[in-house]
Order: sequence, then structure tokens, then C-alpha cells
Amino acid sequence: MLLHLPRMEGFGAELRVHNGPALAGRGAAAVRDAITTTITMLPDQLRQTLTWDRGKELAQHAQLTIDTGVRVYFADPHSPWQRGTNGNTNGLLRQYFPKGTDLARWSRDDLDAVAATLNNRPRKTLGWQTPAEAMNEQLLSVQSSVVATTG
Repeated sequence: MLLHLPRMEGFGAELRVHNGPALAGRGAAAVRDAITTTITMLPDQLRQTLTWDRGKELAQHAQLTIDTGVRVYFADPHSPWQRGTNGNTNGLLRQYFPKGTDLARWSRDDLDAVAATLNNRPRKTLGWQTPAEAMNEQLLSVQSSVVATTG
């Protein structure tokens, strides 16, 4: 799932203030709102935790937990193995968005198309299943366990 972060309301309308809003117009509130909107589309069983790096963009992690119930953990500094899937995914995304690309020019539909392409690409770490197949398998497993326990 890729998040689309629109510019914050009023961004660029005023002079830059020292320690003011993020330069790109996408602050912690925008990140929190985008994660909340996106992650709440998943079943509860699939949205229990989120591991983040130590960037300022998740400064509102406590409110994110309150809003979604998702517990947020932070990776240790200089420990990329604690977020291995993220590092690999970022590398795959660089095929579509080279480093330094202004992501503001890409729409939600553009990001959804890239996500669909990557989610239908087999991965060695998934036994050559695609992420979409693995997710479907997990969803079916969650669904069958809920049905089995309610009967």
C-alpha cells in the first residue's frame, strides 16, 4: 500500500517560518492522516503493528495509535534489518521513482498502478508467490478462523 500525501492546506501561502511546517508541505499530521485512512481499510488482524524509522514524519505516532489501535515501534538507528521489507520495497520503488523525483507530480491513481504492479510481482521471500497472492491467502486464513470460532 502506497500513501499519497497531498500538500498541507495553506502550504506556500505564507513565508517560511523557522521550525514551521515541513518544507515539502507534508508534515506529521498529513502522514498520520494518510496512514489512518489507508490502514483502516485492512481487517483488524492485519493492522496490529507498524515499525518505522526515526524520521520526524511520524511524530504523531501516539495519536495514530489512538485513532487506529495500531502499535507503533521504532527501529534502532543504523539497523536496516529491522525493516527489511521496507528497504527492499524502497529499492523496487526506485525503478519507478528515481531518487530526487518530485513525487508531487504523481497522482493517487499513479501510485495505485505502481502498487498493483509491485503487488503482482513474485518475490523469493514469499516462495515465489506475489504479495497479492500472499495477502489473499492471509485474508482467507483470517476469514476461516473467524468463521470457525463463531459457530
